[in-house]
Amino acid sequence: SRRQRQMCIRDSNISLKVLPLLACGMLMASCNDFLKQEPLTDITPTDYYKDATQLQAVANAFYQTVLPYHSGAGYGTFAYDNGTDNQTGSDGDSKYKKGSWKTSNDNSSWSWNNIRDINYQLNIAQSNYVTGLIAGDENKIRQYIGELHFFRAYAYFSLYKSFGDLPIVTEAMPDNEAILVAANKRSPRNEVARFILADLDSAVTYMEPDGWEATTRISPAVAHLFASRVALFEGSWLTNFAGTPFVPNGEGWPGKSKDYNANYQYPKGSVEAEAKYFFKKAVDEAAIVGDAYVGKLDKNTGIVPQSLSDTNPYFYKFGNTDMSAYPEVLLWKAYNKGKGVTDNIEVAVNRGNTYTGFTRGMIDAFLMGDGKPTYAHHDGYVYEDTTTYAVVRNRDPRLFIFLKRPGQKNVLQGEDNTIAAEQVRPIEPVPQVFTRSFDVTYTTGYAIRKGGTFNQNLAENQAGYTASITFRATEALLNYIEAQYMLDSHLNAKSISYWKAIREAAGFTGEAADPQTTIAATDMAQEIKGYTDGSGTQYDWGAFSAGKALTDPTLYSIRRERRTELMAEGLRWMDLIRWRSLDQLMKQPYQLEGFHLWNTPMEKWYTVDQLVDDGSVTATVSSRKLTEYFRPYQIVSTNMLYNGMTWSMAQYLQPMPLRQFMLTAPDHKTYGDSPLYQNPYWPMEPDEAAEQ
Repeated sequence: SRRQRQMCIRDSNISLKVLPLLACGMLMASCNDFLKQEPLTDITPTDYYKDATQLQAVANAFYQTVLPYHSGAGYGTFAYDNGTDNQTGSDGDSKYKKGSWKTSNDNSSWSWNNIRDINYQLNIAQSNYVTGLIAGDENKIRQYIGELHFFRAYAYFSLYKSFGDLPIVTEAMPDNEAILVAANKRSPRNEVARFILADLDSAVTYMEPDGWEATTRISPAVAHLFASRVALFEGSWLTNFAGTPFVPNGEGWPGKSKDYNANYQYPKGSVEAEAKYFFKKAVDEAAIVGDAYVGKLDKNTGIVPQSLSDTNPYFYKFGNTDMSAYPEVLLWKAYNKGKGVTDNIEVAVNRGNTYTGFTRGMIDAFLMGDGKPTYAHHDGYVYEDTTTYAVVRNRDPRLFIFLKRPGQKNVLQGEDNTIAAEQVRPIEPVPQVFTRSFDVTYTTGYAIRKGGTFNQNLAENQAGYTASITFRATEALLNYIEAQYMLDSHLNAKSISYWKAIREAAGFTGEAADPQTTIAATDMAQEIKGYTDGSGTQYDWGAFSAGKALTDPTLYSIRRERRTELMAEGLRWMDLIRWRSLDQLMKQPYQLEGFHLWNTPMEKWYTVDQLVDDGSVTATVSSRKLTEYFRPYQIVSTNMLYNGMTWSMAQYLQPMPLRQFMLTAPDHKTYGDSPLYQNPYWPMEPDEAAEQ
């Protein structure tokens, strides 16, 4: 009804305290080129939004521009964890070299194009819906409007993770300088998070209530899961950065320098109470999904498929062309070779993961099969990493199926789909750490099989069609466990049941599936040994917050479970920054390592000519004099991270682009009296490194 529509519109904007408008990556010179125009798509006319199918086309466009999916010639979303302590490319990430990340005039990172486009489409769609101008199935119309709310929330979260405080904008901008400049006022980060959560509430209100199974479109389940992610992120950030310039009213918070934020007060009264608000929101949102899906998690049989008759739903969930058979996959994207919508996942899995590899730290993080850390006492066996076969023996079943080993088959099904497995038997070679080839180099000696299909049809270069997972329900269970523990300082019955369900789906049985087994065997001194012994070598960055090692084995075990369950799914960096888990790199550089090369049977896999370890420009591997473990950044002395990975406090947020200050200044020539402010510890001069 009209009344129901108006109530929905009202609810979608309530308590947002929104600024009137914005467009904003560009002003003035940019305005004439972009801001006054309708968004540059094929579906822009203002008289367009009159039919449900037209609204669907509008929403469809944002699936391609807003959400992460496999793309290009690489390893797709499975490579998103590169640049963390989980995975690495061949040369490392420049942000870990002190002074290499600098301020810039480049506005590209401060891009509001998606948000402006969504606002434009959403404003017209909602207006036409309220006035009854859109023909078609009412549930479908509401679904597509809900999706637009979700897309705006997602686009905002992407910017918010990078910059923190942001302008809050709900409309496309007119070509009016005064309005454009005023709209650059940055709202405190927690207000931005509240705005994102309100948009997700609106998304759920609009979406089809029975649309939970529509896994190729955004559903209420996806919106609830994403809301738990956003709330957990902000609750964690406020907790771990409390008192610093990175939170509102923290000492040195730059927002305080602006009149519009000078008297800011948290809605809940304090940073601690505000953090609890977000943790409670994360708990509530995650439980909605967790309760619905805890009994639907795909089970790991522990089998690496080596024949067509081998089944493992947990394995194939990540490497398939159709994800609809896997209940916990909440949203996924299909690819189609005939339509030219392709990826390169199977090529990457078959060979060297396209310059991506697990670190030794990632491998060490996995528990043993009894649910205890590697250093604990285990009945009948000990932990070994002398070969890639030994390193998976008696280990977490997830590691067993996703770490490639020499001799395993990569292809089980031929191009015509009729070739028997016995006829197609490519053998995985030993890790080629000594080559510098884009597609065959194993950057750490550890190769990843996540996303593999064993189907030769998908292995044509840049013409594969492995589906891409965007959201899966297990994350909601993990979000619940962490948020509930941060809120209550103990695990409640639901957290324990969720955790056991995750473990059982992963393949653990008996006491090994009980998280208390892990917690009781966890020794934090052992977990941070690579830091305390002065070597700066492998330890879990998640064992630290604010430069101090965790003393709570339960909280650390929660973080470890996230790390191992969500490996190669692109969430590690988000976790590290919200936990403030990089401060310790400022005190002691971190030496990233790969597999155990020297003085092991694996050394014999190579000829003497292949293993040149003299540090020269022709060196192929790191020196045996440094350590027995392969160090990809210490092969040649000219590598930017040869002396280890470091950090600057400022880098938890990106610097504001300096051009934006000029565009919003009164004279447009200097940085002047812009309504913007720079992020903590970043200079106001171009090409300058962080101050600390």
